Amino acid sequence: MPTLMVSVSGIRGLVGDGLDPHTIVKYASAYADFCGHGKIVIGSDGRISGEMVKHTLIGTLTAKGNDIVDIGICPTPTVLYNVNKLGAVGGIQISASHNPNEWNALKLLNSKGEFMTPDENKKMLEILESANENYNKWDSLGKVETYSDGLKNHVNDVLKLNLIDIDLIKSKNFKIVLDCVNGAGSYVMKDFLHTLGCEVIELDCEKSGVFPRLPEPIPENLTKTMQVVKENNADLAIVVDPDVDRLVLITDEGEPFVEENTITLAVKHVLSKTKGNVVVNLSTTRAVDDIAEAEGRKVFRSPVGEANVVKLMKEVDAVIGGEGSGGVIYPELHYGRDALVGTILTLQHLAETEKSLSELKKEMPQYIIVKKKIILNNINPDEIVNQLKEKYSDENINTDDGLRIDFDDHWVHFRKSNTEPIIRCIAEASTEDVANKYIDKYFAVVKDLMK
Repeated sequence: MPTLMVSVSGIRGLVGDGLDPHTIVKYASAYADFCGHGKIVIGSDGRISGEMVKHTLIGTLTAKGNDIVDIGICPTPTVLYNVNKLGAVGGIQISASHNPNEWNALKLLNSKGEFMTPDENKKMLEILESANENYNKWDSLGKVETYSDGLKNHVNDVLKLNLIDIDLIKSKNFKIVLDCVNGAGSYVMKDFLHTLGCEVIELDCEKSGVFPRLPEPIPENLTKTMQVVKENNADLAIVVDPDVDRLVLITDEGEPFVEENTITLAVKHVLSKTKGNVVVNLSTTRAVDDIAEAEGRKVFRSPVGEANVVKLMKEVDAVIGGEGSGGVIYPELHYGRDALVGTILTLQHLAETEKSLSELKKEMPQYIIVKKKIILNNINPDEIVNQLKEKYSDENINTDDGLRIDFDDHWVHFRKSNTEPIIRCIAEASTEDVANKYIDKYFAVVKDLMK
């Protein structure tokens, strides 16, 4: 069976087995009808299949009468940023994020340069079947512009952020291992770090678009990166996923800083300078709450997903937000996860505190998150989640996205998968042993409900 995953952020599939030209034309046509007449910005994370997808997209969108602004291989946040900068009606990033080489995807943006809201996505899907029926005649086709300043626009405005002192960062001469997994980061991150006065040791920064390892920036995939940090006595490693919206750090000791700490450190830095609220999703570490509480600020939690975080950030006028996967959203620049922003906030904090990343890690609130998938087979996941809600109704619960329960010494989050017959169970506690103890307990609870 062909593999195609459809979500609020777009479509994702195996190239040639779910994501094929027919599928791309179908969704691009509906997206054009949703956007209406105007410019659409297109970028790509550099993976090999991106050219095929891009040419199919351009043919379809210009046939609909939309003008295309092709900004080339670049981070996803660069596309988000340029939709606003160029006054476009929409934007598409061709990227399957951290999925392996055989995957690709269309990340669909609205006219605000943000991921489509659930309502917007629903509106687009409602016209999916009829969208292929209306194409423009020869004299009203869209035009294609290759725009080479997209990356430069983005980088320049990151460097101009109010909280950033470029000269201070330069004075530290940070020695950084840079791991771009041969994706879009290879086109921007080295020059960006050089501008900040850093010595850069490149690892998998070739512009080949072929990922030499599994591209998700989790510790088990970064053993080589950790080794290179130690071998070169580097101050830290900066690791980005193929489309550069997630930032993961390795300390000067060659150990994971932990991706949950990426957003925690960004929150710590921004709140030390700026008064305001924070938004993270329901599966993000409690460390963010501890940091915000110390600054007298409030944390709001959204359902999982960038669009959901952004929606709530706007509602509560948050000054910083993001997700525990290494995604930092800083609305002073734009409403999207951005590893360039996360990088410069991290370096600014290191420069100001004059501490190593390993020292900062020790100062972070100490928590461990563990995750487990519970396979349900033929049982409806909604039924299980509803039973869990009833069982724990007297506790401190949040039901905006599955069920999150907060206890004094831990929290747990149950979420059904939209693509598999499973429930994801995430638990956080002060140590790995305690977190595992609780996740085993909740696993047994779900198993009992399945009987």
